[in-house]
Amino acid sequence: MSTLTTPSSAAFALHRTDHPVPDAERAAALASPRFGTVFTDHMARVSWTHADGWADRRVEPYGPLQLDPATAVLHYAQEIFEGLKAYRHPDGSVWSFRPEANAARFARSAQRLALPELSEADFLGAIRALVEVDREWVPSGEETSLYLRPFMYASERFLGVRPSLEAEFLVIASPVGPYFAGGVKPVSIWVSQQYHRAGAGGTGAAKCGGNYAASLLPQQEAYAKGFEQVCFLDDRTGTQLEELGGMNVVVVRADGSVVTPPVSGTILEGVTRSSILQLLSDAGHEVSERPVLLDELRRDLADGSVTEVFACGTAAVMTPIGRLASDDFDLVVGDGEAGPVTMRIRAELTDVQYGRAADRHGWMHRLV
Repeated sequence: MSTLTTPSSAAFALHRTDHPVPDAERAAALASPRFGTVFTDHMARVSWTHADGWADRRVEPYGPLQLDPATAVLHYAQEIFEGLKAYRHPDGSVWSFRPEANAARFARSAQRLALPELSEADFLGAIRALVEVDREWVPSGEETSLYLRPFMYASERFLGVRPSLEAEFLVIASPVGPYFAGGVKPVSIWVSQQYHRAGAGGTGAAKCGGNYAASLLPQQEAYAKGFEQVCFLDDRTGTQLEELGGMNVVVVRADGSVVTPPVSGTILEGVTRSSILQLLSDAGHEVSERPVLLDELRRDLADGSVTEVFACGTAAVMTPIGRLASDDFDLVVGDGEAGPVTMRIRAELTDVQYGRAADRHGWMHRLV
């Protein structure tokens, strides 16, 4: 583990709220946190203009944003975001997991969306400044954490198709429990052969709202069919698995080898994904990043060559997939239950995140 000593949160002016959530109300929220529904007392913020660059670093009361009807983001969707968590360790300290990787991806997303790149120092400083002031909001229950949502949007009052000359960066935080209310159990996946999440040369590798908006209709249709998530295929051939609406996909074969679609510009380069692949490699699994053909996966599930499939991402960590189906097939993964490789690596990762195991790779950074 390493202590995040720079950048200093002192760069952020603190403007405390006059109306904090009462202690009893906060305690009730922390006792049974629901994902993304309750938010802390403050938010971190930095403003940007083309003329002056990044300025006015502050932590201020959480509250509504005032937007002019002509604000650029409302018309041209110039915005990006990130997702990471703060974990309370047994000694009461609070840590984040690989925040520098999120900062780097945030910068790449900004570049793709023609937004100003935020320095790693400001990204990490904002997170630390917010957690310092709202540290009492970090829960300590099993599988709970403080979900951090950094985001940036084009804030210029202007109608015209060009990059905005003004932007706002904010970090908000929400105490959360497990992403899926039922806890860790296999989910059923509908493979969409009609819709695509992103295309070659598009914004698939950027973490922007448009990619998620594109997934909502097929997700809605998957729900209507009785499935919990949707998996997308590549846009060029319609034959290769890419990712779920918000999670990467990993396939475990009977011989212990692991395969996952490559990050080739149309899927998100998941921080959780790369960490899991490292842990799998550490454990002796042969890890391959290559195209996963749907027909190949169907054949290998049918004959037992593939024993586990799981999805992974910051919010849900690792989620076993128990069923894959589409218009022309319906297959159970393994025995339909959570597989041993999935659950072992999930436990190893979360033990590191929650301070229950040694951090061999220096992934954890102390915030408070």
